[in-house]
Amino acid sequence: MGKVIWIDLGTTNSCVAYMLGDKSEVIANSEWARTTSSIVYIKGDELLVGDLAKRKAILEPKNVIFETKRFIGRKFKEVKDEVKDMPYDMREWSDGGIIITVDKKDYKPEQLAGFILKKIKEDAEKFLWEPVTQAVITVPAYFNDSQRNATKAAGEIAGLKVERIINEPTAASLAYGEWKNKNEKIVVFDLWGWTFDVTILEIGSEGTFQVLSTSGDTQLGGKDFDQKIINYLIDAFKTKEGIDLRWDAMAMQRLKDEAEKAKMQLSQVERVDIMIPFICTDDKWQPKNLAESLTRAQFENLSKDLLDRCKQPVIQALKDSKLDKSDINEIILVGGSTRMPSIKKIVKDIFDKEAKSTINPDESVAQGAAIQWGIIQGDVTDILLLDVTPLSLAVEVEWWLAHVLIERNTTIPAKKSNIYTTATDNQSAVTVHVTQWERQFAKDNKSLWQFNLEGIPPMRRGQPQIEVTFDIDANGILKVSAEEKSTGKKQDVTIQGATNLSDAEIEKAKEDAEKFAEDDRKRREIVESKNKLEQLTYQMENLLEENKDKLPEEAKEEINKLINASKELKNKEDVTKEEIDKEIEKIQKEFQELYQKYQAEIQNTGKEEVEATGKDKKNDDEKDEAPVDWEVIDAD
Repeated sequence: MGKVIWIDLGTTNSCVAYMLGDKSEVIANSEWARTTSSIVYIKGDELLVGDLAKRKAILEPKNVIFETKRFIGRKFKEVKDEVKDMPYDMREWSDGGIIITVDKKDYKPEQLAGFILKKIKEDAEKFLWEPVTQAVITVPAYFNDSQRNATKAAGEIAGLKVERIINEPTAASLAYGEWKNKNEKIVVFDLWGWTFDVTILEIGSEGTFQVLSTSGDTQLGGKDFDQKIINYLIDAFKTKEGIDLRWDAMAMQRLKDEAEKAKMQLSQVERVDIMIPFICTDDKWQPKNLAESLTRAQFENLSKDLLDRCKQPVIQALKDSKLDKSDINEIILVGGSTRMPSIKKIVKDIFDKEAKSTINPDESVAQGAAIQWGIIQGDVTDILLLDVTPLSLAVEVEWWLAHVLIERNTTIPAKKSNIYTTATDNQSAVTVHVTQWERQFAKDNKSLWQFNLEGIPPMRRGQPQIEVTFDIDANGILKVSAEEKSTGKKQDVTIQGATNLSDAEIEKAKEDAEKFAEDDRKRREIVESKNKLEQLTYQMENLLEENKDKLPEEAKEEINKLINASKELKNKEDVTKEEIDKEIEKIQKEFQELYQKYQAEIQNTGKEEVEATGKDKKNDDEKDEAPVDWEVIDAD
């Protein structure tokens, strides 16, 4: 068996580490750099990865592919707004996924990521002087199942057996050696090129390492700060020269490179001068130079909206962890973008203490992943890692409700089952629809997958027992199974992340979860009352059907009136919960009186029917049998 390496596959740069004894060490690439640019160049038979590919970007922008991590495991419709910012060609594939065309050949994002991982693998083999066959790869905490599976596929394309997918914030905290500090709460502030995560962890007295909460913004990263500088330079040049550089792919690539450098320099100095000679020509083919200056204060003012967006996930993570800022012992900065003084100031303002930045933020995740694998393998002892799932996972039930099986911030690995049932008599199939996020109605959440469980034997509604199980493994990948208990008929699926909402819509859904919480609660209460009314209607219809030969016409007519009144109210569009509950009380009372009036006729059928109140009519002295409170899954 070959060596195991630990890879931080980044949006902008990637890093790889290995365990040397009980310590993690970064592996330098073949160019002797400690990080590798996550960039691929393809032209004909030539394939370059890293800085060699990056150097081709100015002259051949359509042949240079960067930031593939943004698109891995996602649907094209999720990234439509991001595609226009890319100089290379992207389109929708037949499966709804993303295809990137380079030099007339089509590639999926995971294939291109696989090229990056293959270089990392080969460089590691040269460094270690032995074959590398296995890897642990880190991902942002907010990566969904599709993105995690695609990352794993990228590793396999590179010839690596991916042993584990690990969350970046957890890995980073290990790199700082925080396990040595018992009974502490830690915040990991994780700002990379295109993602932003905030994770709060607790280190127990016995070495337990538990994630209490995680929050973030999948549409926020260092590149957004770069874009502010790019826009500033474009607008300034257009004002001076009357030329819009947005339509010049080569100029845009040069602007991108200079903006990133300027951002880095402004973390060290108060002012930078940006000079790009011969950036374009005018209508007379005269060359034009770009020359502008930018101060740190100007940059921070340009980025004010982005800095404000960095605050909300911190506040949300604190709220979810049920901690106060005074409970936090340490704040760890991870990701190259945390070098910005404005980011450090945000952290200090929120927590009233300085953040730790003693380890290179570009390397901490890879180093921490190596330590985490050492823990899993038993090479590093006295630590127990307990990660969480950042999103609630639910099954859609009757009336489009989302019935949560695994709640947000549940420690993983996790396995949870629940019994569901059918909505109609003799229902032969149910659709298991899995959703993700925090709204109370499935349609407002992110759709992950749905499948049918067929072959349910003929039974009355409510009688079948359908056990649905959610099982999240240590990689955060979800497996779902549904089993009809009387026959053992079973359907299994590993979620591949089929999605109906973009990441931007997911973030909006998170905000909506609070914004529309009261509205969702009222809608849910109405639905639950309608369900009670429907159950009552079903009981009356059932009793009427089974006793139609015994009951007098007068009784049938009166029961039918109650049934019709129930259905009419249930179908009323603007009905309120109060109206439904009042009608339920009224119908129950009248139905009880009817039942008592015609009790002798009903009992003569020899059948034991259950009243609307749930009591067994065979013997009023016997103890009431509690009704089974199972959720209903509708047929497809």
